[in-house]
Amino acid sequence: MGQWNFVALAFAVVTVFTHPVAAQQRTYFVYVASEAADKITAVRFGPDGAAVDHEIPTGMMPTDIDGPHGLAVSPDKAYYYVSIAHGQPNGSVWKYSTKDDKLVGRVSLGMFPATLDVAPDGDFLFVVNFNLHGDMVPSSVSVVTPEDMTEIARIPTCTMPHGSRLNADGSRHYSVCMMDEQLVEIDTATLKTSRHFILTRGREAGMNGPPMRMQRDHTSASTSGHGTEAPAAGDISCSPTWAQPSKTTASVFVACNGSSEIVEVSLHEWKLVRRIPAGPGVYNLGMTRDGRLIATNRRDQSVSVFDVESGKELARVRTRRKVVHGVAVAPDDRYAFISVEGIASEPGTVEVLDLKSLTMVASVDVGPQAGGIDVLRTVDR
Repeated sequence: MGQWNFVALAFAVVTVFTHPVAAQQRTYFVYVASEAADKITAVRFGPDGAAVDHEIPTGMMPTDIDGPHGLAVSPDKAYYYVSIAHGQPNGSVWKYSTKDDKLVGRVSLGMFPATLDVAPDGDFLFVVNFNLHGDMVPSSVSVVTPEDMTEIARIPTCTMPHGSRLNADGSRHYSVCMMDEQLVEIDTATLKTSRHFILTRGREAGMNGPPMRMQRDHTSASTSGHGTEAPAAGDISCSPTWAQPSKTTASVFVACNGSSEIVEVSLHEWKLVRRIPAGPGVYNLGMTRDGRLIATNRRDQSVSVFDVESGKELARVRTRRKVVHGVAVAPDDRYAFISVEGIASEPGTVEVLDLKSLTMVASVDVGPQAGGIDVLRTVDR
């Protein structure tokens, strides 16, 4: 444990699909958090396929699951941050060194810290407090200074915030409210909510100021499956689970897990642009630098690739296991790394999507309920 091993480990479980990967000359290094195993796994993928390089245990409760959920690597690649969902009662975020995987700091936040993102300059960390196990009340986004791991603000937003993402210059932060049907924008200079957008079909509206409490019947909405259960017949709700600012247009894309659509919102006009039909239970989103959108389909055992300009689904690729979770796109746009939770006692997987051939080219078993995932670096042969 501790340092990356550039030689294939004898105990590593490696699965290479029939599609050839020998033509690619780079090796990619990825971290993934497994919520049901209290484990972070370092995975490498190169010409010989995907393999577990080493594992890092996390958490502090010996008799219970701490639940590592979100994961993000710092822009300078010196550290990575992991949200620990469970606590007594509050969760936390832990800071690790990428040099030796040593814990170098942590901070207690709200209830069930989930998705997190780091500002492009590395100065701030934004973490949504999902509050899965608390009352159905508005929660918050925590802002942390990574250098000393201090929470400097806890910004009230809405019920069950999820999908923390910053735009390219770090001036705005976006998240969604799973139970309040809204996209929320935070001004990172003032650390206040600047705008919100209602996502329910037929009721779309962009407004200034903090989000409102929607009159949705929370008691009728199941959250136990965290997006795995289909909506009831006639339900027009979005049930948003992710917000992804575009790298090529002035838009933000929202995954509507309930309606199985991707909603595009114009950032200039703060209006609905279009609704793009997506896979069943679309869940998390990632974006390439050349303008393709990658979507995990939680209820479909698949990943979709969309052309942003046309809205066309270029491919829907089946995954090895069910309950597809996160996506991390390599810096060179060559591959997307997909985390899949698995079901019950199954291990999770990291699956590798070739963004040229639009096929899965490798998969490796990791701890169960694999979730937060990010790319550390690439190394040329």
